[in-house]
Order: sequence, then structure tokens, then C-alpha cells
Amino acid sequence: MTHAMAQGSDMSVSVPAVRAVLRWTPGAGVPDVDACVILLDDGGRVRSDADFVFYNQPRHPSGLARKLPKKRQGEGLTDSVEAQLTRQDPSVDRMVLIASADGGTLGRVRNLRVELHDAGSGDAAGGEPFAYVDIQPDGGASSALICGELRRAGSGWQFRAVTKGYATGLVGVAGEFGISVDETDTGHHPTPDSGNEPASEGRPAPGAAQAAQAQQAAQAPQSPQPAAAQPQPAPPIAYGYPPAFTLPPQGPQFIGR
Repeated sequence: MTHAMAQGSDMSVSVPAVRAVLRWTPGAGVPDVDACVILLDDGGRVRSDADFVFYNQPRHPSGLARKLPKKRQGEGLTDSVEAQLTRQDPSVDRMVLIASADGGTLGRVRNLRVELHDAGSGDAAGGEPFAYVDIQPDGGASSALICGELRRAGSGWQFRAVTKGYATGLVGVAGEFGISVDETDTGHHPTPDSGNEPASEGRPAPGAAQAAQAQQAAQAPQSPQPAAAQPQPAPPIAYGYPPAFTLPPQGPQFIGR
């Protein structure tokens, strides 16, 4: 039986691992939604930045928390995270479930819901959740939102249906829980400017140019040199020597330019 939870309510969780599924209805003007989970110690802080499991870091190093790919189910979309409970490290006291919006605010997301599934059931498609809570973003201006948390309760775990919005998105969430954030890195890395000189266009790499010229020198016919003549060391080969260069009949000669 599925239990419908009210905001602020708690319920015991008896399964060894939980799959938390964010579900919403897409449409015109509706931003995409991402699920994240943050592992916290008893002081409410991450132990390291690795405790933030999200789209750019979808698996915790311990293997006990991970993000799953998005799925379409009927008219809705889902994004999910999984976390082990009974095998979780004792230093983890809480795991906070986060929803973030890409390209808008969560107030524009229709029918946003969190569903809790038994991750050990083997039903990757989802199946029937054992609990759910409908999410109402506060004020509609939040681009990231705490939409529930799993916390230790004695020797077991419980889920609390709690919400808190952040107008500053995941940057605000990260700052609250002690996650290092480089706000100058937007995650978008453009291609080099067209005015920059390409590294390989019209000029071979230095090693390749030297090898090609050495091969030409070895293959060119060599003329006898007077006995008295002493070979002179050649100046270093200039980088980017013209591809059409051919050796004169006397042999390899490199004229400084």
C-alpha cells in the first residue's frame, strides 16, 4: 500500500535501500528537473565534496549512493537517486534529496512529486512506491529545493517530508552544506575563439617537421665532399619549415632566415 505523506510528516523506512524518484509533467515553458542527494554528517555538513551526488558526479565513491538516468513514463518524466540505508557509513547521519530546475524556476514545474521505492525490489521501471509526497515550491521563485530527507532514527531510518527553497539554485544549496563551489565555472566550456591561431592548421607539430626533414636528408643523393672540408653543424631546423622545400643537389643545406 502506498502512503500519501503530508508536508512536515515523518515515516519509518524499513527497506535496506531506497530509490527516491522525482516525477513531473513536462510541457511548453516547463524547465527540466534534476534530482540530487547530499550525504551529511551529524553536524549537517558534507564530509567532502564527494558527498554531493548529482548530474556531474553521479556516483558516490563508496558506491552506496548514485544518480540514475532520466526516464519517460507515460506523460511524465522522472529523475531518480538511490541510497543504501543498512549498509551506509556510520558517519552519514542524513541524506537530503534535492530537486533543481534547469532553465527556469520550480514554480513552473507541474505535478512535482517525490516517490519512495524499495531499491532492492529489482523493479528498475519503478513499480508501486511505498510512499509519496506532492511538492509545492514555496513562492515559485526557487530554482533548487530540498524536498525531503532520510535521517537516522535509533537503529533505523525515517523519511521526513520537508521542503526549503533556494532562489540561488544549487550554489545556495552547496553553500549551506559546506560544498566547495567555483561560481566562475558555469559548466559551459566554449570552443576556442575563431581569432585564435589553430594549433595544427598549416603548421605541423615540431617533432613531425623535424622527422620529415631528416628523412628527406637521408634519402637525397649525397655528393662527395673535399677531404679537407670539415662538416659544420647545421643550425636548428626552424619550426614550420615550408612543406614544398626540396634539398639542393649538393646535399642538405639549411640557410638561416
